[in-house]
Amino acid sequence: MRVKSSPEDRVRIGELSRRTGVHERLLRYYEEQDLLRPRRRSSGYREYDEADVVTVRRIRGLLAAGLNTTAIATVLPCLRDEEEHLVPTCPDLLADLARERDRITRAITDLQTSRAALDRVIAAAPSDVTARALDAHPELSAVLA
Repeated sequence: MRVKSSPEDRVRIGELSRRTGVHERLLRYYEEQDLLRPRRRSSGYREYDEADVVTVRRIRGLLAAGLNTTAIATVLPCLRDEEEHLVPTCPDLLADLARERDRITRAITDLQTSRAALDRVIAAAPSDVTARALDAHPELSAVLA
């Protein structure tokens, strides 16, 4: 549901970018993904309002939570803001979010397995190789110690 806004309350893409910290190219991408639906002036310029600022912030939060834009398109209509939190408003959304959480958990497990494998390879390095690596790259001391 879009709240009515007067023409003087609307902004163009550069202003939306400035207000949200999101590059114009990404804002256009969000539009391509049907996450944003700006109005168009007769000149073709996009117009955004305050609701779009809120939507972009929600998108950024959901991306930071590990959701991709396809998942965000599904969950975005079923969220509302309550103080500092997004609150689900559709019963099916909880199952979708649980599936996304499980996907992220599997990815974390896979990354931890990969890191453990790299740790074993690093630990197998002969001491003279480790010493030379530390001489050349002192920042590696936490990894090679």
